[in-house]
Amino acid sequence: MMQNVHLAPETDEDDLYSGYNDYNPIYDIEELENDAAFQQAVRTSHGRRPPVSEKKFFLISKTSLASSIGRPMTGAIQDGVTRPMTAVRAAGFTKAALRGSAFDPLSQSRGPASPLEAKKKDSPEEKIKQLEKEVNELVEESCIANSCGDLKLALEKAKDAGRKERVLVRQREQVTTPENINLDLTYSVLFNLASQYSVNEMYAEALNTYQVIVKNKMFSNAGILKMNMGNIYLKQRNYSKAIKFYRMALDQVPSVNKQMRIKIMQNIGVTFIQAGQYSDAINSYEHIMSMAPNLKAGYNLTICYFAVGDREKMKKAFQKLITVPLEIDEDKYISPSDDPHTNLVTEAIKNDHLRQMERERKAMAEKYIMTSAKLIAPVIETSFAAGYDWCVEVVKASQYVELANDLEINKAVTYLRQKDYNQAVEILKVLEKKDSRVKSAAATNLSALYYMGKDFAQASSYADIAVNSDRYNPAALTNKGNTVFANGDYEKAAEFYKEALRNDSSCTEALYNIGLTYEKLNRLDEALDCFLKLHAILRNSAEVLYQIANIYELMENPSQAIEWLMQVVSVIPTDPQVLSKLGELYDREGDKSQAFQYYYESYRYFPCNIEVIEWLGAYYIDTQFWEKAIQYFERASLIQPTQVKWQLMVASCFRRSGNYQKALDTYKDTHRKFPENVECLRFLVRLCTDLGLKDAQEYARKLKRLEKMKEIREQRIKSGRDGSGGSRGKREGSASGDSGQNYSASSKGERLSARLRALPGTNEPYESSSNKEIDASYVDPLGPQIERPKTAAKKRIDEDDFADEELGDDLLPE
Repeated sequence: MMQNVHLAPETDEDDLYSGYNDYNPIYDIEELENDAAFQQAVRTSHGRRPPVSEKKFFLISKTSLASSIGRPMTGAIQDGVTRPMTAVRAAGFTKAALRGSAFDPLSQSRGPASPLEAKKKDSPEEKIKQLEKEVNELVEESCIANSCGDLKLALEKAKDAGRKERVLVRQREQVTTPENINLDLTYSVLFNLASQYSVNEMYAEALNTYQVIVKNKMFSNAGILKMNMGNIYLKQRNYSKAIKFYRMALDQVPSVNKQMRIKIMQNIGVTFIQAGQYSDAINSYEHIMSMAPNLKAGYNLTICYFAVGDREKMKKAFQKLITVPLEIDEDKYISPSDDPHTNLVTEAIKNDHLRQMERERKAMAEKYIMTSAKLIAPVIETSFAAGYDWCVEVVKASQYVELANDLEINKAVTYLRQKDYNQAVEILKVLEKKDSRVKSAAATNLSALYYMGKDFAQASSYADIAVNSDRYNPAALTNKGNTVFANGDYEKAAEFYKEALRNDSSCTEALYNIGLTYEKLNRLDEALDCFLKLHAILRNSAEVLYQIANIYELMENPSQAIEWLMQVVSVIPTDPQVLSKLGELYDREGDKSQAFQYYYESYRYFPCNIEVIEWLGAYYIDTQFWEKAIQYFERASLIQPTQVKWQLMVASCFRRSGNYQKALDTYKDTHRKFPENVECLRFLVRLCTDLGLKDAQEYARKLKRLEKMKEIREQRIKSGRDGSGGSRGKREGSASGDSGQNYSASSKGERLSARLRALPGTNEPYESSSNKEIDASYVDPLGPQIERPKTAAKKRIDEDDFADEELGDDLLPE
């Protein structure tokens, strides 16, 4: 086996690495510069000889060599001058660098580069580009001004853009071919101009501009703008043309654009409703509900069936409205696990913009459903109660289960409108037994009902139930404060009102009532502060303005009171009580002319206010216009026919004006109505004596008989007072003496008020009158009720609107 093994010898003659260190003198280039033959061969044609067959390799030294064709190489020295090395100049390797100059590859030492050649601004292309830029800027400024509400500026900018765009088109036609005109810019300018005309209610100009766009075949898809033209015709109430353009726009929209077609059909349906063509509107909305059901279409379809009186179709339309999907996923706002990251995400999206949009959509759906139910419930069945029951059953079987209780409350409200309080109370008592939210609402309404019925004990009881069910219900707290206010505990009432405001700062009823409470407590500054805050919320509330004026009057600041009452008159110019109050304030200030103006306006709107009639009559007597005063006293005698003083004043005015015959007839008529009136008999005796009539003796006998009866009556009263004994008898005698004095005074007739008695000549026999003052507690039934706090409840009664509102917010007992 070892025979095939050969050992290497110790000395190997054939070394694999031998020869590498040997030096060939051919490759020695150190002495080439001193080699005369080599240098001669380089300079002469000897170097152009063809190469020998044997391949030889040479290494070129640092010294520049001539090329094989005789062309001097780059950097070679020729005739004593070195040729520049242009191949490496860009990198900075120049001859100057070899001479010791600084490295400057970017040639910065030469100074700045020469400026670029400026574009010629006078060239047509530059002018066109600049003009295009200006037109675009004007269109943007017009849109921004429109979004900011400055419609006039937006229109001006749109017009400027239109003018400059026409100049641009003319210049471009001169420079280029018509195919290069910017159609997009022209379209945007015209469309913006038409839109600005429309919002500025310049409908004719808007229609003309839209026609320019629509008729231009170069504008693709411009036919959809016919829908805008239809909107303008709808605003002009030109329903036939509006429908025509809507249908033309509908033909321009392809069938794939389903949403746009649905919107145009909704516009067609609205136009038919406004035109009173309910059958055509029903066809449009039926098609929409079959293709793409939505809330607005279902609501409008229900209204159309209500207008035509089709009960069965009303029910079907309501059921379709109920089944419209909301496309809202409530489960995504509920965290399915205990994962902290998932919980954070859920909390973050609970109140984001999408969630707010979903809430608005749900609120709109509930509003449409509630309004439709309240609209059709009284007519779909034999009675409104049965209609409400049907609506409640349908709602309970849908996704809007929580609206069933609200419908029950509206059913109670309907009973209230029909003055059927027992049925309303019965329904509310049934709802009181349900969950806390419904229980609080029902108890709040019951409290308001009992409060309006002045059953303050029951009102307080139900207010307590409402507060206990929902402590954060501002309406319940306000009603509880009202019951305490009615019992005279103003401090405690203020606490309830403050708590209601802490729960809901926008509860205007609580703020109004706390102002009344502070007024009762004589804390006028705090009351004024409350009403001024309320005025900032309710700018045109006549009640709030009147309360501010009333507080200024209590603070003895008549000028401010007059100023705020003038604001009340600007809101309700026909309120007679406010006008009479203004007249009273001007009368206190001594401005009789202004006082007369407002008293006269008050009398014109409500000619039954005795105080106003008395003041006007006294004013004309003071100015000695007796004939004008007569009509006011005659009006007063019609209002108060049992008061003799008005007829005596009429007769006195006739006598002062010189019409003695008319005065005599008036006195005689007064004597027939009031035969025991001593004042009238004295006037008759005096007047008949002056006129020389025979009736004077008869009236004198009657007068003497009445005076004798009066004396006998007084003696009886006096003897009865003197015969009484004891301390109790003295008190009773004193009382009897007072009553006797009043009776004696009344036997002469009732005197006029202090205003009339202060007039000149009233101390004369003809002008003596009764001593009973006019009842100053007369209240204008048409004036505002300012001393009762406002009640609050969960639903408001509003007969003019079917919207879902709260009951009893502004209700006061009639």
